[in-house]
Amino acid sequence: MTWTIAFWILGSYVVLSTLAYFIQDFFIFKPEKLSDDFEFKYDYPFEELNFTISDKVTINGLRFFSEEKEKNGLVIYFHGNTRSIKGWAKYSRDFTVHGYDVLMIDYRGFGKSRGKRSEKAMKEDAQHVYNRLRYDFGILESEIVIYGRSLGSGFAAKLASSNKPKMLILDAPYYSFSNLTSRFLPFLPLTIILRFKIRTDEWLKYCRCPIYIIHGTKDLLIPLRSSVRLSKVAPLNTHLAPIYGGGHNNLPSFPEYHRVLRDILLGEYDEFDKQILGDIGFNT
Repeated sequence: MTWTIAFWILGSYVVLSTLAYFIQDFFIFKPEKLSDDFEFKYDYPFEELNFTISDKVTINGLRFFSEEKEKNGLVIYFHGNTRSIKGWAKYSRDFTVHGYDVLMIDYRGFGKSRGKRSEKAMKEDAQHVYNRLRYDFGILESEIVIYGRSLGSGFAAKLASSNKPKMLILDAPYYSFSNLTSRFLPFLPLTIILRFKIRTDEWLKYCRCPIYIIHGTKDLLIPLRSSVRLSKVAPLNTHLAPIYGGGHNNLPSFPEYHRVLRDILLGEYDEFDKQILGDIGFNT
């Protein structure tokens, strides 16, 4: 009887792990899909771009133009795991007001982007777009800022580690995807079955540009301690700016977020007093 129960438990565990392996894409990505003839409409200047990866893969993006007289560069914006650039477009104003154009791209299967998702393919897509900006649009690396929001922070970190952009900004990043998901599924062998590892921690080691991390102190989805750990990966060129009271999805509603972002983009950001992190319970 004992052996029967043991085999039943083991069998159930194997079935659950196998199921998690095949359906994880559904739980990780929550895309908004748009038809090919969908027309974007905004009351500020932009252009739609399509980056052809192969016959079956196209990455769709929107480039928003700053109307400021003094241009400071271009931000490549990697959004979170939901919606499409149609919904994320409003955040472009946080950058264009400071003299930066913004390129927002949709991952495969999001918006008007097409193609089968895999971590390897998505990283290659990001590099393809980066190369096109440099060689086809003539944008200097010293003018490129890479910005990653939540899920996008991993892909942003990977892109920055393989190139020499002006800076990397991470908004509510995770230490690694396996580390994040283990909080919710601690009983599964995630190191084995997880198809999206997205090792933000590993890639930050190779970034040669300034790294800025912005994180809410009340983030319940990706806790601040994730960014505290990341700040120790490359401590000489990493700056951590906690937004007090900020959650995971509401940082733009805090004036402090906009002040910090402005100072970072304009090169006026002062090193955050790390003692304050100790005051809110984080060991630096």
